[in-house]
Amino acid sequence: MGFIPDFGSLAFTLVAFFAALSIIVAIHEYGHYIVGRWSGIQADVFSIGMGPVLFSRMDRRGTRWQIAAFPVGGYVKFRGDANAASVGQADTPGLDAEASRSTMAGAPLWARAATVAAGPIFNFLLSIAVFALVLTIRGVASDPLTVADVQPLPYAEQELQVGDRIKAIMGEPVPDVAQFAGFVEGLPVQPTLPYRIERNGAEMQIEAPYPYPPVVGSITPQSAAAGTDLERGEVLIEVNGKEVFAFTQLRDAVGDSGGEPVTLTVWSPDTGDTRSVELTPKRMDLPLPEGGFETRWLLGITGALYITPERSAPSPVTALGYGVEQVGFIIQSSLSGIYHIAAGAISSCNLQGPIGIAQTSGAAASAGALSFVWFIAVLSTAVGFLNLFPIPILDGGHLVFHAYEAVRGKPPSDQALNLLMAVGLALLGTLMVFAIGNDFLCP
Repeated sequence: MGFIPDFGSLAFTLVAFFAALSIIVAIHEYGHYIVGRWSGIQADVFSIGMGPVLFSRMDRRGTRWQIAAFPVGGYVKFRGDANAASVGQADTPGLDAEASRSTMAGAPLWARAATVAAGPIFNFLLSIAVFALVLTIRGVASDPLTVADVQPLPYAEQELQVGDRIKAIMGEPVPDVAQFAGFVEGLPVQPTLPYRIERNGAEMQIEAPYPYPPVVGSITPQSAAAGTDLERGEVLIEVNGKEVFAFTQLRDAVGDSGGEPVTLTVWSPDTGDTRSVELTPKRMDLPLPEGGFETRWLLGITGALYITPERSAPSPVTALGYGVEQVGFIIQSSLSGIYHIAAGAISSCNLQGPIGIAQTSGAAASAGALSFVWFIAVLSTAVGFLNLFPIPILDGGHLVFHAYEAVRGKPPSDQALNLLMAVGLALLGTLMVFAIGNDFLCP
């Protein structure tokens, strides 16, 4: 794998990673804190970071808010907890019934369960809010599809103009934006197609390029194309010397490469010059919307429409629905990925460790603010999902203990808790070693 080449890049990557992690941890722990407070459980310490305390202050409720030296996590220590992991009960003799109620151990079962579950739930709420915000900022394409800008291309004369409404292509009515990508899949792949448009209230026929030409729309972090001099808006006009004018041709050529290097001829719309770029595709396992995975050879180049459509802000309901949909897709893909890795159907290299996550955070931050906050939302969903695993020491493990207590009428014994926590710590340690190994050994 490619490691950070210089100190400047390393510093930027670390800052981006720890900034993302601190935000996610702060939201997670605040979920525990605020729901615990609402439930009548007193928090003694709220810490962002671990280790020596750099800054702290005591609020009027008796909670010490602090920032610690190592930004690799955080915790809320509730009254009566033996430690920051809320495992065991400290020795607190002489508490009356009211004071005991304010401890984690003395609170009713519903309050403890709600407090534990709140951390992952707040991670999901953060993700939903961020996804909804990004969609609101980017906007949704107008319907009918209306031209706001046009991508320069080297092989087709431009006839579309800003403000044109695209009514039909190849005689087929253009569907709403949600179905447009599927509609394009059914079009013949050729340099230009007949378009029926509405311009200034009048309908006319024109010739215009294939809707999805081989344009560099974006570059995926840690992909074959990441770190190259390819820029957004450039056009790939040849693959291994063969002319291409549709993104599907590029995708098929790379997919058929078998992982062998491919030579791209790249045209720059700024200068009109062409140059060659050689890239070696990476084998990737991609989650499918209907479930499962598809293994393909990829360069990490995402395509874009030939036009930039007019956009408008979605309704709050649409934006929030989109956020919920994205969180659901990430969770479903994660569950499917775990199953397929365990079954040997896809590579275990799909599991990233802290080095890989840090590199992705640096690449996302380099791509701009929206890309970085999108990454934070994805990582926040992953953190919330991981914490719900029924592993002792994680929130999911605590919820299993609470479920046991609800059924049996009493919590597990201290001896059983200590044993299960040791097992949970060993499992997490093994998983971490495996993930870090992937960071070093996987291509």
